[in-house]
Parts: sequence; C-alpha cells; structure tokens
Amino acid sequence: MAQITTLGIDTAKQVFQLHGVDAHGNLVLHKRITRKQVLPLLAQLPPCLVGLEACGGSHYWAREITKLGHTVKLMAPQAVKPYVQGNKTDGRDAERICEAARRPRVRPVAINSAADAQNALRAA
Repeated sequence: MAQITTLGIDTAKQVFQLHGVDAHGNLVLHKRITRKQVLPLLAQLPPCLVGLEACGGSHYWAREITKLGHTVKLMAPQAVKPYVQGNKTDGRDAERICEAARRPRVRPVAINSAADAQNALRAA
C-alpha cells in the first residue's frame, strides 16, 4: 500500500470521513470512522499533511493530531468551497478538504491554543 502524504478529514458529531492520497494524488484511503477511532488510526499512520475545515471543534482536533506528529492545515470553509464537485456528501467533503490542503495557495487558519479557546468562552 502506498504511503498517505495528504489526508482530508470531514468532521461531524459522531462519524468522520477520511480521504487520503499519496504523493501523486492517487487514492490510498477512503474510510468512514467514529470519533473514538480517529486518534488511534492517525497514531498508526506515518506523519503526513492533514487538512481540516476550520470550525468550532477543529482547533481541538488540530492540536491532538499535531501531537501525533502530523502537520495540520486548518482552512476556512470559503477556501475549500472552490474544490467542490458534484452533490454534497461527507465523502466528497473529505475529498475536497484533501484537495484544498494540497494546494499551496490555500492559506491556513492559525490553530488556537487551548488557552485561546478558554479565553474565547469567557469573553462570550
């Protein structure tokens, strides 16, 4: 099996969709997993670029995935939208997140620290 170089993750409440490609953009992994399976699965993968669409919970996931040795690229939903093809499904969302993560012109969103998240909660 070829090594995953870029992994797009579409996050949801309970089920996450993964779409991983190799250095040539060939599909290596397309899998639907539960929230509890995410970190154990990523711990088994060699370090790669992981793309996530920025949302409320994505900063937590970015911090946890970074601890596993992966590079995380958080992206604004507007930056990912141009890569949409066809009808919206979780699988296609993961694929477009993966595609956007591979593009150098798609600028990342800064990952908030846990302290930043606490301060934002207090300010709200």
